[in-house]
Amino acid sequence: MVALSDLIPLPRKLLLTISLLLLAIALSTSSASADVQPGDFITPDNAERVSELVSPGVLYKVQRGMTLKVVPAGVVEWPPPYKEATEKYASQVSLSADHRSLIGYVAGQPFPLLDPNDPYVANKIIWNNVFRPIASDDYDLRDWECESQYTGRNRSHQVLDYFEIGHYAGYQLVGRTEVEPIPVDPDFQSSGRYWLFAVYPLLAPQELHGEGFLRFRYADPTRGDDFWSWNRTTRRTRRTSENFLSSAALGGTAPETWDPDHWGAFNAKTEEYQYRFLGEKQMLGVVHAEHAPEVTCPTDGGGSACPEAWEKRRVYIVEATPRRELIREALHSKTVLYVDSEVWYPLYVETYDRGGEIWQSQIFFLTYRDRPVPDAKVAIYPFKREFLVGSTRTDLKSALATMCYLPGRQTSERESWYINMGAVDRDFFTVGAMVRAAH
Repeated sequence: MVALSDLIPLPRKLLLTISLLLLAIALSTSSASADVQPGDFITPDNAERVSELVSPGVLYKVQRGMTLKVVPAGVVEWPPPYKEATEKYASQVSLSADHRSLIGYVAGQPFPLLDPNDPYVANKIIWNNVFRPIASDDYDLRDWECESQYTGRNRSHQVLDYFEIGHYAGYQLVGRTEVEPIPVDPDFQSSGRYWLFAVYPLLAPQELHGEGFLRFRYADPTRGDDFWSWNRTTRRTRRTSENFLSSAALGGTAPETWDPDHWGAFNAKTEEYQYRFLGEKQMLGVVHAEHAPEVTCPTDGGGSACPEAWEKRRVYIVEATPRRELIREALHSKTVLYVDSEVWYPLYVETYDRGGEIWQSQIFFLTYRDRPVPDAKVAIYPFKREFLVGSTRTDLKSALATMCYLPGRQTSERESWYINMGAVDRDFFTVGAMVRAAH
């Protein structure tokens, strides 16, 4: 390497030219080392190659054993009914005067045209995430499972807790595109509810058998969510304060690293957060997963799915900060979402503790096909759509990870995902139905 001091006798113009040339070579070398191409295989030994293409939490996982198989980028099309609804209704949608709520929304994507220079583009991205194309009417995920374990490079797979859940279900009252009533359930006029959500009954472990949760979201920006839980020990239904929905291990009945506001990536009430647009960039993510059920990663102690197909995606990065006057009990200072610009589902989501340090990282494994599993006999669609087939959440401070398999690997239900098929209706989302399922 030529030292700059050796070049001092040269004419100043020549010195400047050589210096710029050396700098360009250095930058191009650095850029090449941080890039990947289809066919590359990423392991802890070359994790630095993806340091600029993944989030800090994903890099943490790769450095500790998760491997990535880089594949060519594919295209994801929206379900045709969702696309048609977007074209029909999007022009009438706007943000409220305080830029927090939606005005005029009916169905489809609220804001298909985004301007990075718009001061409220982050709010619009979040609303697109709320009314995303993956499931516009209803969904019922049946008999899925999660495992919690401490993870790390070449660590043995030792399960601390195993969870099996009967249903993870939702019903949209607004934005419906495939199942009658379309586009709005008449109940919305009287109840004001945007959507209904349920997780019940827990099937394993035995000490939690029968427990479950219900959650209702309201269009009124000042009305918090309704949340009920059924407790096996007391055999009673308890209504929970919304302030606790961003607290980890709610009631001690969910997998330890999960909280209700981060089920389904980011499930908090939209108006209770402030948003900041951090930019858009090419990043790696899984939207054409090769496995369903997902495979347990053999090189990180079972804390993720690997090796899986990762591809370059255009991603919007948004920071969500809880409004402390509304969410006093939130344990995190902020959440950073990495939202895929075609799928409109976050590829990963990371929370930071109150000290500003990264705390928990979620990774989502999605696939694009016309059925959730290759041998499906019921859940078959006339077009391709996205399915979530796996997710993992890791506490970076303790290395405790919970890996969920959707569908489960050991359960009798093999198709698992029933999306926009009328598999559940409003009657499924009642306290009575939850209690009956517990017995």
